[in-house]
Amino acid sequence: MNYLWVGAGGFLGAVTRYAVGGWMTRRFGLGFPYGTFVINISGCFVLGLMLAVLDTRMTLPSQLRLMGPVGFVGAYTTFSTFEYETLRSVQEGRSGLAMVYVALSVMLGYLAAWAGQGTGKLLS
Repeated sequence: MNYLWVGAGGFLGAVTRYAVGGWMTRRFGLGFPYGTFVINISGCFVLGLMLAVLDTRMTLPSQLRLMGPVGFVGAYTTFSTFEYETLRSVQEGRSGLAMVYVALSVMLGYLAAWAGQGTGKLLS
């Protein structure tokens, strides 16, 4: 049964990733990997938020931990794509852009996780 919870969350996360990535590409183009960037940062926030709420609300069903952080966020975030896009930027001679992308993703990802956790604690 646990696999079904992870799978349900994974389905929702993958569909959300596809929708957000496509929207960002249509809106801002391909000059910078905006879709992956926004997905990674928002995924960090959502993971921090979910885990903070789940850690403080022990009465919530344990299936939510499987469906949310493991299934949804696991399918939604795109770290492997982030790394590949960084590699491709370097290979295409755009090392400066690659380093800006890495630095912003790491710094803002950390801040988003921190903000998500803080927001989750406030809501709990």
